[in-house]
Amino acid sequence: MKTLRIALAAFLLGGLPLAAVAQAPALATFPVGATTVTASALAGNLTTIWELAWGPDNFIWMTERPGRISRVNPATGQVSLLLTLPDVTESNESGLLGLAVMEPFPLSVPPVATYWVFVVYNYTDQSVLKEKLVRYTYTTGATTLTNPLVLLGNIVATTNHSGSRLLVLPDRTILMTTGDALLASESQNRASLNGKILRMNLDGTIPADNPTPGSLVYTLGHRNPQGLVQLPNGRVYSSEHGPSTDDEINKIEIGRNYGWPNVEGYCNLPAEATFCAANNVREPLTTWTPTIAPAGLTYYDHPAIPGWRGSLLLAVLKDNKLTQLTLDAAGLTIPTRTDFLTTFGRLRAICVSPQGKVYIGTSNRDGRGNPAATDDRILVLENRAFVPTATRAAASFAFDLFPNPARRQATVRLPAPAARLTVRDLLGRPVLTQYPAGLDATLDLSALRPGSYLVQAEGATGTATRSLVVE
Repeated sequence: MKTLRIALAAFLLGGLPLAAVAQAPALATFPVGATTVTASALAGNLTTIWELAWGPDNFIWMTERPGRISRVNPATGQVSLLLTLPDVTESNESGLLGLAVMEPFPLSVPPVATYWVFVVYNYTDQSVLKEKLVRYTYTTGATTLTNPLVLLGNIVATTNHSGSRLLVLPDRTILMTTGDALLASESQNRASLNGKILRMNLDGTIPADNPTPGSLVYTLGHRNPQGLVQLPNGRVYSSEHGPSTDDEINKIEIGRNYGWPNVEGYCNLPAEATFCAANNVREPLTTWTPTIAPAGLTYYDHPAIPGWRGSLLLAVLKDNKLTQLTLDAAGLTIPTRTDFLTTFGRLRAICVSPQGKVYIGTSNRDGRGNPAATDDRILVLENRAFVPTATRAAASFAFDLFPNPARRQATVRLPAPAARLTVRDLLGRPVLTQYPAGLDATLDLSALRPGSYLVQAEGATGTATRSLVVE
């Protein structure tokens, strides 16, 4: 059907079915291992870019804190404004914040070119600042967003510590981070929505399998989380602002407590250790003291920049840098932290394209930076020497996939050893990754929802993709 054809076309063309244009002038180059990464500007003259998200339409979706939602053509840099929210309150850290875009009806017949656009922002209600999550509808070719539906509102807010990132999970629920709104004790109050990561269905209702029946609270004990990402293996990580010490990277685990305000960083003081033992506290993977103000967080796993593969990439505000965070095999420790891109000011938003390009949004016009004449900007980081391997593989690399349709398991039979097998949903997101030891591999599909997927095999002689239907 249409969505499957679109996804396949994106892979066959290296990830982006858009016309090629002349390369933008290089603003900087830097090494990542043996790779030279070039930084250039895709778009400029923006105001406090808060979110960049790679959409299922192969465009970049962007929020600016004053209230603007736009689509950005990643080939030309053209910014198409879709909507300026009329009730956004921008004051200090408040305003339009996180965004997520998804295709709600990927298996509809006939196909419907419709997307749901989720945004979280601050607004004023009877002179009181609050926060809400709203779902809009976008139809391909339209010039605006329509059908606003408030999924969650009346969240306590102030002009500081509002969060908030959004993440749509493969099970079609959505995570939303909230800050403590300068009410630190509320982070430990399970009846409060502040200082939490919330999980809800796409219509705002409470999932039946949340940790506490009838509660949106997924995790608690957060101060001000401003980064959120899920890896192909399902693990979720978050970045979080500390006070004057202990900015954190956390592995998010359902039902866990992350300590604030009783714990700052690790459970390494006597009172903290006691609280951690009694309250199921999950310690951070790494911390920074003094603080750096960590913001947007993404995962990089593309051959274009081999030195970044398997790492988290973190946009940093106060310390004006991009930080690579390597992960161990279990995803439980961060062995190394390496900094890049230190000359463009405050960095807040980040996303990765299917071509392996990294897009970063500066935040120099947020009242705390020193904006250049063309700020704020979307920067592109890329390996310009990288030549994508065609996904349309030679016959010698064609692989067998059976049964298809499949239920709980499927077998992949390879003609030659493969480095990796990846199952992607129709939004192009990895939902399962496996590293086969031989020529046969069994895919465990038990955690996947029924529907259409793409199975991608990467080997020394190329990459091949086949469609798979899970019943």
